[in-house]
Amino acid sequence: MSSNVDLNNRPDYDQVLQDIANYVLDYSIDSREALDTARNCLMDTLGCGLLALRFPECTKHLGPIVEGTVVPFGARVPGTSYRLDPVKAAWDIGCIVRWLDYNDTWLAAEWGHPSDNLGGILAVADHLSQKRVANGEAPLTMNDVLKAMIMAHEIQGVIALENSFNRVGLDHVLLVKVASTAVCAKLMGANREQLLAALSQAFVDGQALRTYRHAPNAGSRKSWAAGDASSRGVRLADIALRGEMGIPGVLTAPQWGFYDVLFSHINKDLALKPEGQRQFSLTQKYASYVMENVLFKISFPAEFHAQTACEAAVTLHPLVRNRLHEIDRIVITTHESAIRIISKVGPLANAADRDHCLQYMTAVPLAFGTLVAEHYEDDFHAAHPIIDQLREKMHIVEEPRYTREYLEADKRSIANAIQVFFKDGSSTEQVAVEYPIGHRRRRAEGIPLLEDKFKANLATRFTAQRSTQIFQLCKDQARLEATPVHRFVDLLVI
Repeated sequence: MSSNVDLNNRPDYDQVLQDIANYVLDYSIDSREALDTARNCLMDTLGCGLLALRFPECTKHLGPIVEGTVVPFGARVPGTSYRLDPVKAAWDIGCIVRWLDYNDTWLAAEWGHPSDNLGGILAVADHLSQKRVANGEAPLTMNDVLKAMIMAHEIQGVIALENSFNRVGLDHVLLVKVASTAVCAKLMGANREQLLAALSQAFVDGQALRTYRHAPNAGSRKSWAAGDASSRGVRLADIALRGEMGIPGVLTAPQWGFYDVLFSHINKDLALKPEGQRQFSLTQKYASYVMENVLFKISFPAEFHAQTACEAAVTLHPLVRNRLHEIDRIVITTHESAIRIISKVGPLANAADRDHCLQYMTAVPLAFGTLVAEHYEDDFHAAHPIIDQLREKMHIVEEPRYTREYLEADKRSIANAIQVFFKDGSSTEQVAVEYPIGHRRRRAEGIPLLEDKFKANLATRFTAQRSTQIFQLCKDQARLEATPVHRFVDLLVI
C-alpha cells in the first residue's frame, strides 16, 4: 500500500466525550446539598446580572441583533424587557452575569466561573417551557434548571481539576462552551449520538485565547467572553439536533486533533499517553462535587484570587486609614496563581484592568474600607491618586504553603496575608485570611450574607413588593423546584 495515503477507518467517539454524554444522559442528581447550593447559586448569579444592568458599558451589548425583531416564545433576559432567540438570550444573560466579576468561582489547575453556564441553561429552559405549554405539554421546571446547573458545574469543574488550559494560552471559557453544549443539548431532547456530535463540535471550534485577561491587554472582552461561550454551546446543540454529524476523534486525531494542535506545548500539568500524546487528566467521576464545593463571591466584585486579600485589607483599614501617607511598604503574601494571573504594576487602562490587579484590589479597601464595582471606574480612579501611591509601595511574596494548599482537595484555600510597615519603623500585625467568606468551610457564615447581597441586587431593578416575591420564592427549595421555568422568568422581566 502506498505511504502517501491516510487510513480512513472512522473511530468511535473519544472516551472523554463518551464519559460526559453518559453523565448527562444517565446520572441522577440526588444530592440535597448540591440542589440547595444550586438554589443559592441561582440567586447569586441572577443578582450579579441585575446589578450589572446599572453599567452602560454592559447594557450597550444587549438586545436583538436586528432592532424590532419579534421572536415567538422568545427567551427573556432578566431585569430587561428583551425577548430573544435562545442563542442571543444566552449571550445576553451570560454577559450580565459575568460583567462585574461577581458570580461564583472554581479554582484548580484551571479556574473559571461555572455559573456562567446559566446563560445557556436559562435561555433554553425558558424558551422550551413556553413552547411546551403552547403545545399542551408540561413545562420544564426550575428543578430541571437546578439539575442542569449542577451538571454544568461538574463538567467544567472536574475537567479543570488537573488540566491547565491557561498554561497553554487558552481561556477557561472553553469549558463553559463544552458544559453549556452538553446540558443544553440534553434540555433540548438530544439523544446520545446527537449529544456526542454537539460535544465534538464544541472541542473542534476555535478556542479563545487568554490575551484579554492579562497585562498589558486586559480589557472588557473578559466580561462577555463567557456569555459568548455559553451561547455558542446553545448554537452547537441546535446544529447537532438538526442532524449534523460529529467528529469522533476530535481530541485524539494525530496532527489534526485538539490534543496535538492545542495541547502540544510542554505542560507538566498534562498527562502523557504512552505513545507520547498529551491528553486530559481526569481523576474522578462526574457527580455533584463541584456544586457542593463551589466558591461564592459574597463581599467583593473582584477576581477570586484577591478575595482574601480584600478581606484582610478591610480588617486593616481602621489601623491605617489615618496614616496612609506614612506607609513605607505593604507586603502581600500570596499564592502562585495570584502572582501569575493578577499581580501587575504600571498604568491600569480600564475597569477590567483594575479588577484583575491584586495591588489595586488591595489598595482600595485599605484606603476606603470596602470595594464595590464603582471603585473600578475611570472617574473614581482618577479622583483618588492615593490608590496608585499605595500600589507603588506593595511587595508581592509567594508563600509555598499557600500555593500547595490552593490545590489540595481537602483544603482548596485561596490564601492572602497583608502587613503594613510605616516610615517610623512601626508596623501592623500580619493579617492572614486563608479561606474567603464564600468558601464551603464558611457556608454557615456566608449564606446569610449571600441572601442580603441578592436582596440588595433585586432592589436595583424591582419594586419592594416584586423583590420580596422573588426572594421568598428563591428561599423555598420545594416551591422553587416545582415552579415552571417560564413562570419563574415572568417575575424577572421589566
